[in-house]
Amino acid sequence: MAHAGCGCPGSMARVIERNEANEQETTVKAASELRQWPVQLHLVPPTAPWFQDSDILIAADCVAFALGSFHSDLLKGKALAIACPKLDDSTPYVEKLATIFRENEVKSITVAIMEVPCCRGLDMMVRQALTLSGKEIPLETAVIGINGERRN
Repeated sequence: MAHAGCGCPGSMARVIERNEANEQETTVKAASELRQWPVQLHLVPPTAPWFQDSDILIAADCVAFALGSFHSDLLKGKALAIACPKLDDSTPYVEKLATIFRENEVKSITVAIMEVPCCRGLDMMVRQALTLSGKEIPLETAVIGINGERRN
């Protein structure tokens, strides 16, 4: 396998083999657990009503595509903000997140990232923002494997 130019192991092209015989088939469509719009961190207002008295999920963009059960396992009952620490201009993220944490009564924070090294930046930004906010809010990090499994 060859690297895709940038040298980041997370950008390495891969084929994910699936054994379709082992895949669960369902006739029931899963309902969306999305509770607000917009979801992109650049676009969400820090004082949006959905952040007040909420559990917040801050997810890397790729997580929802890799984790088939994203809505039921991570998103259900949470306010959402998504971001990509590698591709987005993340300079304003720490201050924006700190403002969200400071200006709202946040019950908990879950950070969902992919297992690739460049995704760790999102977890670090959230932790930095939490420190900057001056609040103590329970924080959990969920690491998702490229094959779609939860690693922790």
